[in-house]
Amino acid sequence: MKAGIVGATGYGGIELFRLLREHPEIEAIHLYSSSQAGEDFTNIYKHLNSQETIVLEELQPDVMKFELDVVFLATPAGVSRNLTPDLLGGSAVIIDLSGDLRLKDPEVYEEWYKKESVSDHILKQAVYGLPEWNKEEIVNAKVIANPGCYPTATLLGLAPLIKDRLVEPHSIVVDAKSGVSGAGKNPNPMTHFAHTQENIQIYKVNQHQHIPEIEQALHGWDEAIEPITFSTHLAPMVRGIMSTIYLKMKEPITESELHERFSSYYESRPFVRVRQEGNFPCTKEVYGSNYCDIGLTLDPRTNRVTIVSVIDNLMKGAASQAVQNMNLVFHFDEQAGLLRLPVYP
Repeated sequence: MKAGIVGATGYGGIELFRLLREHPEIEAIHLYSSSQAGEDFTNIYKHLNSQETIVLEELQPDVMKFELDVVFLATPAGVSRNLTPDLLGGSAVIIDLSGDLRLKDPEVYEEWYKKESVSDHILKQAVYGLPEWNKEEIVNAKVIANPGCYPTATLLGLAPLIKDRLVEPHSIVVDAKSGVSGAGKNPNPMTHFAHTQENIQIYKVNQHQHIPEIEQALHGWDEAIEPITFSTHLAPMVRGIMSTIYLKMKEPITESELHERFSSYYESRPFVRVRQEGNFPCTKEVYGSNYCDIGLTLDPRTNRVTIVSVIDNLMKGAASQAVQNMNLVFHFDEQAGLLRLPVYP
């Protein structure tokens, strides 16, 4: 099978390349860059130490959509909305890692992303690619909107309770933290080493573009859910997302019942690991993997549940989840190319 990566020089792109190079079903990988076409990929990422020359190619959507089986768009927001229409109509499946195809309402996209939306016609074709909860739609998709990193961690932490409508609709508060790689490859003052080292900073307060993405999914599971409080923080680490979720239950529940519910929901979903009672995960324990680890507890004094959900933002929050979606849509083993343990320490 032939795969293409658009935006190969970014952090998501290099992770996709690493994963696809080891994937048993991938025969060829084509790398595309709008700004560095013609350059040797191994000169940009010298850790590859390759004996071969891997030339970055120019974008030719009319050719790519017929010669490739799958195209990954590892691009910033605003790019894939222009590329996707040109890539449709051929044999290639499109998997978009940006936020351009996730929100079904064009006006909501334009409000939160401050960019023009792709056409409603394309948005209707795009399937939200959260494999643990949308597998039936993914397997028949031609266009997949890969979820964002914060939404992946948050939605996997909330799903077992929201889907059964057990949560007080107004009570959800999310305190989320991310490593610096989530800001992308291009440096800025906020991600400068001297600023991030020994520092933690809240950002995009009440304005993060992942808020409507999370709420869209939650409303699909329980239309009564009200707007959530969602705060994001930049932590002094390279990789990782920790989403700490607070909510109230409609009815009393014991901690054992909570754990039994989560364990039962995720028993057949191989990339979500639910911790034993009293055990909470940290980001190092999923580093470099496609796993989402979840720990939870109940405060009987307040009837408030605390859920801690961790992922690697470049993996389950981006590249490896995209490969998981590829596996499903092409009817491969869902775990193909993804069965690596986390890197620790």
